[in-house]
Amino acid sequence: MEQVIEYIKQHNMIKPREVIGVACSGGRDSICLLHYLNSIKNELDCEVVAVNVDHCIRANSALDTEFVMQFCKEHQIRAYKFKAEAIKVAKEEKLSLEQSARKVRYGVFETVIKKGLVDKIALAHHLNDQAETVLLNIVRGAGLSGAKGMEPVRDGIYIRPLLNTPREEIMSYLDENGLEYVDDETNQDNTYSRNYIRNVVLPALRKNFKGVDKNIVKFASICAKDDNYINSQIDFNALIETKDMVKIPLVCFYQDEAIINRIIRHVLTKFAKQDIESKHIKIVRDFALEANNGNVINLPFKIKVCKEYDFITIGTFTVKKVVDALNFRNGKLKIDGYGTIRVTSSKVKNEPKPHQHFIDADKLDRGNAVWRFRQEGDMFSPLGMTGSKKLKEYFIDKKIPQRMRDSIPVLAVGSKILVVADIEIADELKLTDDTRSLYKINYEKDYI
Repeated sequence: MEQVIEYIKQHNMIKPREVIGVACSGGRDSICLLHYLNSIKNELDCEVVAVNVDHCIRANSALDTEFVMQFCKEHQIRAYKFKAEAIKVAKEEKLSLEQSARKVRYGVFETVIKKGLVDKIALAHHLNDQAETVLLNIVRGAGLSGAKGMEPVRDGIYIRPLLNTPREEIMSYLDENGLEYVDDETNQDNTYSRNYIRNVVLPALRKNFKGVDKNIVKFASICAKDDNYINSQIDFNALIETKDMVKIPLVCFYQDEAIINRIIRHVLTKFAKQDIESKHIKIVRDFALEANNGNVINLPFKIKVCKEYDFITIGTFTVKKVVDALNFRNGKLKIDGYGTIRVTSSKVKNEPKPHQHFIDADKLDRGNAVWRFRQEGDMFSPLGMTGSKKLKEYFIDKKIPQRMRDSIPVLAVGSKILVVADIEIADELKLTDDTRSLYKINYEKDYI
């Protein structure tokens, strides 16, 4: 185990005075990691605590939690324990039990970090786990990003100090220190994909190929270097990102597949932290190149993909809208699903700033003007146009994405549109040399 501390330092896993929460199930790997990190905590200048999650999958899982709590008491290690209903989550969210257990477990980890109970979470994955992960990803159809396996440090908060340590060394450490641990009987259930790789596939490979685990991990390391280099050549600055959506310029989809596949994966991972498969990436790529403007498809995790003129928009966005019309007035107007409109009176004529309109106050039929959303039969005479056109045709000419058209407020008198929020005003409301007073309209949008 001497190389573990060097591995920790090599990857800068633990900084002085950090609190490291060891994810401890009571199994051999997590007990080994918890005991070892606690034994070198003074050298690393850190505090080590245990974080136990009872997934409530097995009838005797509570006993494992008791074992961990007793182990921590005997070794004077602070411990936190949590219960998570993995079976219930699996049913509610239509996940496999493996997916559900991972989801609730990482939900706990994120909670203890957000609450400041720990700075990082140490996971007990070792070299043989890495080999299993790489094989599992490959048979599921992963590319380089999956073939590189698990990272020593992920997102700056999840660390794997044992990732370069073989299982044999872990067993030796447990024996040498007289450490007991619990066995999870589900580890022998080969209906779980990982267990099948661990208990059937790898033992068969080891019979004919010496050092197969280390060779798979070496292959993963090569894949990681190649994948990291390719990613370094991608300009992600072209993406337009908000909390619930990302817009990818359509021109990106004409790049080499090695590039656009990574861009798509990068975006999908923002909304789905796991199970992004090659088939999902291909669906998005084909959709971008073949679908008609305005088309929408749905992916797992409630992800929508829309083709919107020069962009592919991906996200979990939902658009709300008000039903009732709102009378035009001075002041602040909050519109759900759009943002805020602020109207103020003024006599100063300047060039409008971005996200701002000036309209002639004397030309506005204020008593009948209302803010609402588009309706059938709406007509609009944009600035500089003598005639009028259907608002629908105007939106098409301006390349306004179809999903947004019903969520853009318009100022209207009857079916006559006077202002399309943050886009254009009607020609009849433009400022002239005769304008004596005006309304200044500012827009603050909640979405793109």
